[in-house]
Amino acid sequence: MQLSSRSKFLFLIGVFLMPAVAAYLAYAGWRPAGHSNYGDLLKVTPLQQTAGSTFDGHPFNLDALRGKWVMVHVGPARCDAACARQLYLMRQTRIAQGKEQDRIERLWVMTDSGAPDTQLLQAHPGLHVWRPADAGFVTQFPAAQDRAAHIYLVDPLGNLMLRFPAPVDPKGMMKDLRLLLKASQIG
Repeated sequence: MQLSSRSKFLFLIGVFLMPAVAAYLAYAGWRPAGHSNYGDLLKVTPLQQTAGSTFDGHPFNLDALRGKWVMVHVGPARCDAACARQLYLMRQTRIAQGKEQDRIERLWVMTDSGAPDTQLLQAHPGLHVWRPADAGFVTQFPAAQDRAAHIYLVDPLGNLMLRFPAPVDPKGMMKDLRLLLKASQIG
């Protein structure tokens, strides 16, 4: 099979133009599937009114937790089954991060003046149980229905940034946290 000089010329042009045409088509029409997080990204806002006290009355300012990622549960002192499950998931998610678990703190923001169950607190060593000085503090945590149904994440700079949907899927939460810890140079 003999090709004419014109056919050879058109073939060479086609060989050189094909990658450019393929690149243009890929850029204009094809989009790779992006990564999506499990948690809902919130408008990053610094937490205000961080003064308060521990559940037993000792003064404690949330600024003491700066430099750490903080998983937050917001709810009353009377902890029902859903609350206990969230505290359990927060503890287990932190433990699952392995050597990175020291970069994570857990916080229970109590929305009333009650006292938490001592057995529950013993089951969750290292959990910060905190009551804000200003009751308006909890309004910073957005929720469509019930704040207590979500787990929130505060970054090491003290910004509220992520809300895990209710009911919380532990695998999704662990994956998001692992990716954040891997990408973050702070905290």
